[in-house]
Amino acid sequence: MSFAYALACRECGREYGLEPIFSCDFCFGPLEVSYDYDLIKDTMNVASIEAGPPTIWRYSPLLPVDPQYKVDIGTGYTPLIRADRLARAIGIDTLWIKNDTVNPTWSFKDRVVSMAIGKAREFGFEAMACASTGNLANSIAAHSAAAGMDCFVFIPDDLETGKVVGSGVYHPTLVTIDGSYDDVNRVCTELSYQRPWAFVNINVRPYYAEGSKTLAFETAEQLEWRAPDRVVAPMASGSLFTKIWKGFQELEKIGLIQNPTTKMSGAQAQGCSPIATAYEAGSMNFVPQKPDTIARSLAIGNPADGYYALKTMEQTGGGAAMASDVEILEAIQLLAETEGIFAETAGGVTVACLKKLVEQGAISKNEETVAYITGAGLKTIEAVSSEIRQPIHIQPKVEEFDAALEAYN
Repeated sequence: MSFAYALACRECGREYGLEPIFSCDFCFGPLEVSYDYDLIKDTMNVASIEAGPPTIWRYSPLLPVDPQYKVDIGTGYTPLIRADRLARAIGIDTLWIKNDTVNPTWSFKDRVVSMAIGKAREFGFEAMACASTGNLANSIAAHSAAAGMDCFVFIPDDLETGKVVGSGVYHPTLVTIDGSYDDVNRVCTELSYQRPWAFVNINVRPYYAEGSKTLAFETAEQLEWRAPDRVVAPMASGSLFTKIWKGFQELEKIGLIQNPTTKMSGAQAQGCSPIATAYEAGSMNFVPQKPDTIARSLAIGNPADGYYALKTMEQTGGGAAMASDVEILEAIQLLAETEGIFAETAGGVTVACLKKLVEQGAISKNEETVAYITGAGLKTIEAVSSEIRQPIHIQPKVEEFDAALEAYN
């Protein structure tokens, strides 16, 4: 069973039943899932978690889906890697990389889609749909295929080939739209009132968003049940960022960790940085932007959770930074060369902003820091292909190799 009991407005606190709705009728604030933490505390402990599967479903009591409706394709419990070589390169003592590039569709979106499709099945929906910048499209197409559900994916028409193919292979109805993600999302919002489909980031968004908490759950468990001093995570809508903090808070509520004091720092691309720009201006109100960045998975100019991301920064004493396209590419290369992890452009944003925050003194040298790498580099090879050294080409003769190697170096 699930211990979720209501949807609560994040603004006025009004409660609603567990229905496929996403906003408050009274103040139009966004809705969030509420849980009975006292019951969870009696049910969930370290032993029960360790006895569970090596996926996000080991934390079922803190998730909104009744397990009988889950669609489990092996998501979660991804590696937390001690990144000593990268730490030395950027000037910090203790750095961990949470490597979500190894999820089934190679991004963290498998976590949120697992929640959305489970809840959609519980509600009796027969079709899944989404607006996406690519990673979500891949994940919803895969999960829908596994569940035998119809799937409708709406994406901007300029997405990277890897992400388009990574959705199309599962045979959804794939729709490209001439415009940005915000244009795509507007079309999907209108369709959500007309079609009896579960739009994962619209009418089942409160449940969908809960999947991101599992990143915090896993991090705490892998750190032997404690929260880190600092988190650096990418921001698009801002939901991932805020839910990681919610995850640490929930673990404290049920007694699995003590007094999390993690400072939450967000990373955005300079070409689409409404949240980071507001933070640098000292404002709690962001101004929507027209995206212009190679980090297309973060290219949401009007972030739904932007205000709450700024509140999280304020509450935790964290902050934000932004990275240029050049810095993003350099950071992708740096992560690959030091830790053997090939990240997509969003990962480059995270590492570039981490480096910048350390250089600025916003992150001190002795803070234990976790950086979240949320997608694999094979999704965005166009961004980095021109930066890769050309291979040595020789005839099949050893002497040619020796001469070519000397010239190459």
